[in-house]
Amino acid sequence: MSQTIQDLITALTGGDETRAEAAAAGLAALPEALRPEALVTLPGLLAASQADQRWWAVRALAALPAEDVVPLLLQALRDEDASVRQCALLGLRQRPDGRAIPELVTALDDPDPLVRRLAGDALEVIGSQAVPALLEVMASGSHPAQLEAARALAAIRDTRAVPALFEALDGSALLEYWASEGLERMGVGMNYFIPD
Repeated sequence: MSQTIQDLITALTGGDETRAEAAAAGLAALPEALRPEALVTLPGLLAASQADQRWWAVRALAALPAEDVVPLLLQALRDEDASVRQCALLGLRQRPDGRAIPELVTALDDPDPLVRRLAGDALEVIGSQAVPALLEVMASGSHPAQLEAARALAAIRDTRAVPALFEALDGSALLEYWASEGLERMGVGMNYFIPD
């Protein structure tokens, strides 16, 4: 491992947040020729015993301008620590990739509410490609997953969601809110009248 990368990894995992953030930025700014070396080193930190080190590894991976990062961020979605999963989702939200849809849909059922919210955000950014999976969640998912699916569908504004959103109008108040919001954003069900 080159001295530069070793120094950055040491700073990343050393416990000083200011140095770790600077190291994550330094890893992201590596010349293209050195990025593969970082991609070999950082995944090993995903198995570190301390959640803080795993979090910083995910933070650094999310900042790397490399396509090979998405599978590693998906791996981090299975971490036992909610903050690591949250960090991975922030990275996935910045890298919309259809390969992430199944894992993101699974994360809609996470016990951590922020993980569920960030998974919905990441699906929203993927857009229309995520709609079929979101419609499946609307049809048979848990209530928390349905809430996030409805919120994502409202933001995506894909008309394939109209029947599912109409059906959700008979759900809980929050589900009804997102269904109504989605339908309104698509201009469905709006009444127009000419004032006197």
